[in-house]
Amino acid sequence: MHNQYWSPFVNNIVPYVPGEQPKATNLIKLNTNENAYGVSPKVLQALKETVQDTLKLYPDPTAQGLCDALADLHEIDSDHIFVGNGSDEVLGLAFFALLKHEKPILFPDITYSFYSVYCNLFNISYKCIPLTNDFHINLQAYEQEDAAGIVIANPNAPTGLLLDNQNIEHYLNQHPKQVVIIDEAYIDFGGKTVIPLTKQYPNLLVIRTFSKFYALAGLRVGYAVGNPHLIEGIRRVKDSFNSYPLDRLAQAGAIAAVQDIKWSLNSADRIIKNRNYLTHELAQLGFTVLNSKANFVFASHPHINSEKIATYLRQNNILIRHFSTPRIKDWLRITIGTEDECKILIDKLQRM
Repeated sequence: MHNQYWSPFVNNIVPYVPGEQPKATNLIKLNTNENAYGVSPKVLQALKETVQDTLKLYPDPTAQGLCDALADLHEIDSDHIFVGNGSDEVLGLAFFALLKHEKPILFPDITYSFYSVYCNLFNISYKCIPLTNDFHINLQAYEQEDAAGIVIANPNAPTGLLLDNQNIEHYLNQHPKQVVIIDEAYIDFGGKTVIPLTKQYPNLLVIRTFSKFYALAGLRVGYAVGNPHLIEGIRRVKDSFNSYPLDRLAQAGAIAAVQDIKWSLNSADRIIKNRNYLTHELAQLGFTVLNSKANFVFASHPHINSEKIATYLRQNNILIRHFSTPRIKDWLRITIGTEDECKILIDKLQRM
């Protein structure tokens, strides 16, 4: 699609395509990795209390209250934290602020597709490093490249596979001049954060989101943790683009979510239990299922076409995600739903 009023750059860019958000309400929605169990009641109460006449005023441009709450949570100083309008915005600002150099950056060939979109948007040179045949990230392959930095989603998406923190620390030790960005969108469903390492390694930036663990995908809150010099670089770009990325409601809701973290921990435990159930039941049906540590599973059937499975489930009011990328065209990403939703999914697959 081209338009005479667009710049040549816009005419040629290929934007990110998000997961489908259907308007129908009778669907079991297992396609965009939203949290199955919803937000803490304390978040809803905080939002209600914030809806008042103060909405006529601009929000705190630094979201200092949220930074302080996150600093307490992670036992780190608040000047090590940057917050933004979803982790996608935080990632985009970090790409522009920290990764736009003469040398390329590196990330896996199968990972969050926004990384390549940002590189094209900001004219950042990049190289994709192939996952192993069993879809793992091999950091030794990255060490053989001369790069400005690396970006790793851990657990990776859409595979759900986790990279050991010792491997990440080894890479940090070996490459102190590279920026290392670890995207921990799904870390709370089975991994261990590398945020503590930011105190030791000034080149490490960790990106987190409130969309998954805290079930606040609709509120759009994300944050980065790293050395204050990295944070200041991101903030300089933010203040050159949008000084107020987080509105008053988003700040209040996110603070309440952090303060009631027990709610989210309980939800994560339920999701992990459902993930174990779904992994077992899919295997019983002949699927190959990777050892996911996220709130989704990545599965493939040796005899049934994955696109056919996705189409069949949609006809039965269940949405899952099928990718057309050559290496993973035979695979399906299935968000972990509630107990009942997982049972309905398995029942429909048994009847296929």
